[in-house]
Amino acid sequence: MGFPNDSSDGKNRIIEESVPGKQVTIAHVIASPMHDIYERLGIDEAGAIGILTLSPYDTAIIAADIATKAANVQIGFLDRFTGSVVLSGDVQSVETALVAVTDTLHKMLEFAVAPITRT
Repeated sequence: MGFPNDSSDGKNRIIEESVPGKQVTIAHVIASPMHDIYERLGIDEAGAIGILTLSPYDTAIIAADIATKAANVQIGFLDRFTGSVVLSGDVQSVETALVAVTDTLHKMLEFAVAPITRT
């Protein structure tokens, strides 16, 4: 959320503030991604791509651990500074991994979770 800050020099300034809660904001499966998506992400083609965004951001590490233990998926990208995780594998494995992550975070750590979506 930004707040305008009127200054004496006539310029508007925006102050950004982030207050992360315990939540999974995106849990999405791309079942049949185009080749370009893999190429631009810099990951090997493996069938499907799973995307998670989480807060607090360090939860990305926990989510990747849960996902790789629950299903045959590879970590394509993990960023503990933005809470982003990209997984790859066959469609069923990616879906299984996302279900495991969202269920575990919700039941064990009382996270608010977004529904798993699919395209």
